Formats: sequence, C-alpha cells, structure tokens
Amino acid sequence: MKMSARVRNSQGVHETFLRAGEASQAVAIPPKPTGLGSSVSGGELLFLALATCYCNDLYREAAKRKIELLSVDVEVEGDFLAEGAPAKDVWYRASVAANASEAEIRDLMQHTDTVAEIQNSLRVETPVRLREIGVEARK
Repeated sequence: MKMSARVRNSQGVHETFLRAGEASQAVAIPPKPTGLGSSVSGGELLFLALATCYCNDLYREAAKRKIELLSVDVEVEGDFLAEGAPAKDVWYRASVAANASEAEIRDLMQHTDTVAEIQNSLRVETPVRLREIGVEARK
C-alpha cells in the first residue's frame, strides 16, 4: 500500500496530512510556541510510529488467531545523542490483556514483533532519498 506524509508550516500554522492508499486524513499537531516548526520532534513521531505499528499489528495478528484483545500498551524509548546522528539503543515494551492463555498471548506478541513493518523497516537499511527540491526565493 502506498503511503505518504506531508507537513506544511509557516508562521503560526502547522498542518500535517497522512495518506494510506486512497484514505487521507489531517492530524492535529500544533506549531512550536515560536510559531515556526512542529511542537513535536521527528524522533518523537518515529517512536510513536513504532508504538502505533506494534499496537495495530497486535490487533491484526490477534484477529487471525481469533484472540480477543482487551487492551494494548506500548512504550518506545531510545536516544538521539547529537544533531544528525541516528537513534541509538531503541527498544520497546508492551503489555496486552486478552481473552486467551498466557502462552497464547506471549506467542502472539513474539510473532507480532517479527511482522511489524515499521520495526522491520528500521532493522534493515532502508534508503531515504531527497528526491526533489522546490525553492521560492523572495530576495
């Protein structure tokens, strides 16, 4: 499925848009107090992507196994040690309540870790390229 994300920012305006296939939506993220840039960092959103992916994939994989999940809690942590440096020591923890045995839940969680797309994207080298530059000079 083709996906995209877009950010448009100017003084006091911060708009974010997501598209997955044909579905699109705006996500409310306010600008920084200065009015320029986002109030959340890309690192925070990356970690949120990891947590969201694992959460959603748990529900997907549980449905395949006919396991009813009652709740999911996922927390991701890591370090960005310098400007321009990649994240280090990224890990996550998860808790699940479900109408299933402990063994079934543990197996579901271990399996989901192996099929979570965002986790797998970061576990291998995923090229990211700047493909196009647009400039509007006002000088």
